[in-house]
Amino acid sequence: MLSQTVVELSNRDLLALLVGENTADCMLMETGGSLFGLFPDEPCTVATVREPSAEYGWARPREILSAARELARRCLGESLAQGESMNSPRQVKEYLSLSLGKLPYEAFMVLWLDAQNRLIEAEVLFKGTLTQTSVYPREVVKQALAHNAAGVILSHNHPSGTAEASQADRWLTDQLKAALGLVDVKLVDHIIVAGNEHLSFCDRGWL
Repeated sequence: MLSQTVVELSNRDLLALLVGENTADCMLMETGGSLFGLFPDEPCTVATVREPSAEYGWARPREILSAARELARRCLGESLAQGESMNSPRQVKEYLSLSLGKLPYEAFMVLWLDAQNRLIEAEVLFKGTLTQTSVYPREVVKQALAHNAAGVILSHNHPSGTAEASQADRWLTDQLKAALGLVDVKLVDHIIVAGNEHLSFCDRGWL
């Protein structure tokens, strides 16, 4: 199991890294396989694991913490898909931090939303280098139509650790907002992630 990266592991195998295989099977059986059902009040708390118990000494601490972060990301994704957390900016930002915050390169992610503001899918459209990534508005619009999205939340990370928008970030956002508007897709927000810090274009009044 540990020969795979955490994103390749099943929900069950990720949970087994934290609590053992038998306990993981029992927990998922009780919730019908739902991760969100395990943490209904605060799904992101699964990411707060700091030190593994000696009981799980067969897995290295770094692997356990990586599994915890991936479980938290998937758990938050389930809650977003249910439409309960899209109205909670904190939950959305937590999900984006878990998805992008630790990447060593820039990535551009889109959260596709339906007409009820529920998450259809979270998708990384473009990947770049340590300092930049190329984003093509035509491809964003194409994917918006393919997902039949009514709205989108854009996000990209700054591996440098500074959650500030450059002039190029603002120009690109304006271009994407105009392009998406032509096909009646609303740009809800653009969130820049730097580790656990965020910058929201919506909060700044830039949209």
